[in-house]
Amino acid sequence: MDFFAEQARVRSSSRVLVLLFIAAVLAIVFAVDMVVLLVFGYSRHFGKLLAPHAPPLLMISTVAVLGLISGCAWYRIRSLSEGGKAVAEEVGGQPVPPDTQDPRMRQLRNVIEEVAIASGTPVPDIYFLPDEPGINAFAAGYSASDAAICVTQGCLDHLTRDELQGVIAHEFSHVLNGDMRLNIRLMGLLFGIMALSVIGRQLAWSGSSYSSRDDDGGGRGRGFAFGLLLLAIGSIGHFFGRLIQAAVARSREELADASAVQFTRQTRGIAGALKKIAVLEDGSRLQAASRHEVAHMMFGDVDDFNAWFATHPPLLERIRTLEPWFREHELAQLEAQMHASSPGEQQAETGSDTPAATRVLPPLEWPGQIGAAVLAAQPAAAPQVAAPKDKVLERAATLQQGIPTHLDDAARQPESALALSLALAMSEHAELQEKQKRLIANAFGDDVQSAASKMAAAKASLPPASRMPLVALAFPALKQLPQGRLQTLLETLDVVVSVDPLVGLDDYCLVRLLRMHLLEALKPNRAPIDGRKKLPACRDGVALVCAVVATYGSNDDGAARRAWLLAMNQAFPGIPANWQTLPLDWQTPFDRALDDLDDLMPVAKEIVIQSLLAAIRADGVVTPTETELLRVICASLHCAVPVQADVGAQVEVQTPT
Repeated sequence: MDFFAEQARVRSSSRVLVLLFIAAVLAIVFAVDMVVLLVFGYSRHFGKLLAPHAPPLLMISTVAVLGLISGCAWYRIRSLSEGGKAVAEEVGGQPVPPDTQDPRMRQLRNVIEEVAIASGTPVPDIYFLPDEPGINAFAAGYSASDAAICVTQGCLDHLTRDELQGVIAHEFSHVLNGDMRLNIRLMGLLFGIMALSVIGRQLAWSGSSYSSRDDDGGGRGRGFAFGLLLLAIGSIGHFFGRLIQAAVARSREELADASAVQFTRQTRGIAGALKKIAVLEDGSRLQAASRHEVAHMMFGDVDDFNAWFATHPPLLERIRTLEPWFREHELAQLEAQMHASSPGEQQAETGSDTPAATRVLPPLEWPGQIGAAVLAAQPAAAPQVAAPKDKVLERAATLQQGIPTHLDDAARQPESALALSLALAMSEHAELQEKQKRLIANAFGDDVQSAASKMAAAKASLPPASRMPLVALAFPALKQLPQGRLQTLLETLDVVVSVDPLVGLDDYCLVRLLRMHLLEALKPNRAPIDGRKKLPACRDGVALVCAVVATYGSNDDGAARRAWLLAMNQAFPGIPANWQTLPLDWQTPFDRALDDLDDLMPVAKEIVIQSLLAAIRADGVVTPTETELLRVICASLHCAVPVQADVGAQVEVQTPT
């Protein structure tokens, strides 16, 4: 499957549905106007319309209804301005401590961290719903930088490691496909429409009047009638709003299932989770009072909806899309197996509760009983599962295991994560390091400077390919720092790195990644949205980005030139391109180029990423430097790191021990 093209298709259909949502709001406004005209536009002499009063009445009612819906929607969205964390806590989620000793919680953290490293995103905030026996999960936030992933207790009790991995990969796809921002907007719009019903109910109950009272009580009667009609309009509007909400969610859930397969490279994990939902009594249902408000965010349906209101495709249809050979009698066998074993034994089937530093992951392989005929018939939803050699999540776990224990521990707490970030930015040259230490001491004091210096001395044991994963692991702790301290960290990182007149690539990548994610985390609701630019408008930016990748991935100018030409021909076939040696001060133009490319349309971003892969593959060797650059570029473009079997294999070979 071409995932960028599929994302574009789903986003296009979602835009149509959102336009229908807006049309529903306008229809509500029109209906309220008609009610106002009917109830308040008549004089005491029944049937005689006060024509001069009609236009002002309609104008007032239109402005009032639009103001009410938009104001309530704005208030609701504003209440979620902290991003995923606010949504998770509102539903009742409890944070999973980084130092938890609960084996199931540790497994959850390990799985989420592995998927984050594999996809090139910062580790999200991790929550669980302790009183929810159903199997469900959701991702919330405006971008990857403020994302939170929340799972139910049922996920921890019933899912094996592979199945939990499939569910988490599904939720990460919502992060990477840009679904989370739309989900929060839908929550706001539904809240605004519902407010109309609430006001109508209050008016109907109290018999309040929107006009002067008449001697015969007509004013009170008109207020009561207006309240009833307003309640009816609000309820009908909310009905259609829920229909559109469900349609938007269904279109995106199909892509999320396919993306989960893309991450895990096997279908049995996510399909196994769906099968357990089908056989468990609680299924994927939620008990939370706000379950309908977040229904479109969840992994499975939160209630027994009919087909109109279902936020997900039918369960059996989702399973068959992933496993065309599935037969319903398998569910009876699974139910018998689950009754015969306890949740703890189910976890032990393929799971592991050992710490990340010593864990060896089970192989992710295509089931042996599947023949060539079935593979040939495999639907587009899971196109690359026939490549079992590409074990992207195993590779992510290997990178995480390469992090020394004391640095991994430091990444888990806010203050030590701050010192770790500064340590990673410090130079290996003694003279420059002394200047950097003074700058750190001036900004944060001697204690932070001392801690950063010790970590800087220890980072020599850190494999180069594990630097970015370590930054991803530290991100949740860094977000817990006060806003002023975060701002000081960003400023200090810039100053510390600029001490070296020729900033190294490693330092540049680190600071670029931290700055971007932390700035988005500080103001989640201002995170970038999909761009509209076409590729030809950004040709110079593409040329510079490809030149940086080609230069740092090659041993000489000739090899760099060949790699660059391959990349440019991939992006702009048939258009002549002139190679220019990369200047020494490339960092600032490179920053501008990445910001420019982030404004591209999703399909254009795919072309850029494929062009970069062409440059990386040009010499047949993929180094940790190229991998690190690709991670930073993909993060800057708000794209997932592409899953490429040949890239991953070479990275493992090239990573120093």
